Amino acid sequence: MNAPRCGILAAGTMLVDHVHLIDDWPEQGRLATILHTENATGGAVPNVLRTLARMKTGLPLAAAGLVGDDLDGEFIRQCLSDDDIDCRWLQTAALPTSMTQVMTNQRNGQRTFFHAHGSNAAFDAHILEGLHSPHKIVHLAYLLLLQQLEKPDPEYGVVAARLFHQLQQKGYLTALDLVSIDDPERAKRVVLPALPYVDYLIINELEAATLTGQPLRTSDGKPDLIQIPHAAKNLLQQGVRQVVVIHCPEGAWAKNIHGESLFTPSYWIEPQEIAGTVGAGDAFCAGVLYGLHQQWGLLETLQLGNACARFNLRSTNAIDGAAPLGELQAFIAAQTAGNQG
Repeated sequence: MNAPRCGILAAGTMLVDHVHLIDDWPEQGRLATILHTENATGGAVPNVLRTLARMKTGLPLAAAGLVGDDLDGEFIRQCLSDDDIDCRWLQTAALPTSMTQVMTNQRNGQRTFFHAHGSNAAFDAHILEGLHSPHKIVHLAYLLLLQQLEKPDPEYGVVAARLFHQLQQKGYLTALDLVSIDDPERAKRVVLPALPYVDYLIINELEAATLTGQPLRTSDGKPDLIQIPHAAKNLLQQGVRQVVVIHCPEGAWAKNIHGESLFTPSYWIEPQEIAGTVGAGDAFCAGVLYGLHQQWGLLETLQLGNACARFNLRSTNAIDGAAPLGELQAFIAAQTAGNQG
């Protein structure tokens, strides 16, 4: 008898952020002075996995993807390994590691990004087609940044759909996250054929609006509490097999195939406590994935996702705000008690 599957393997985008603090933004052709530089892992795979690792649950974690044979690639491997994340499915590409140069203006805090697609552009189905591991969930992100998976497939519509089906046939539960793009036709062409092979869809309200064609904010900019549940229902009808989660800064919605549907508001944080918003969505995703893995109810799962996102805001990078599960649960319990008092 086979042992039950356990753990989460995340696959897809990974990169290094080279973050530079500059004295001011220069005119074209002029000089700016770099006052401070630091490097940080970025992209969905390191962000989700390192948040999960710092929850200290003992859950087996693994990364799959492509990095270059360079210092940035070694930096990603080292950071993942330091957090006890299995890197055996992390392959070396003939391209440089994907990276972003982030210029932060000291005068006003404005950030400007220069991104090189690098090795992520070569991520294709072959990286996961031969996957054999004991993990329970394979989480892919971000589909709309992985160009090779968007190619047409004569049977499934797109390569991504075939890949998800293959993973399910091997016994994995599949999870999917996206990146927000301003091209609804492309998003629908790539994502909708894959949904019948996705167990857990975890996206934000902008991505849900793009896929469903439904505006999900009201004219005054607030989340539409009526339309968002309809969008979740629509995505289940499009084929998502178990749960749709739609999140935004104000809170999160979930709907499952059993008809259960609910909204959970985000946890308040004082504006002066917010050090940065980088990776907040990935932190939310990490908490939700853990709840889904543990087969928690929708309320407990969304509460953990919201708590992970709130703690993430305390750090300027995507990782250092992450907290152990016990601390997160104590925070949730205190908030719940306060609301009932």
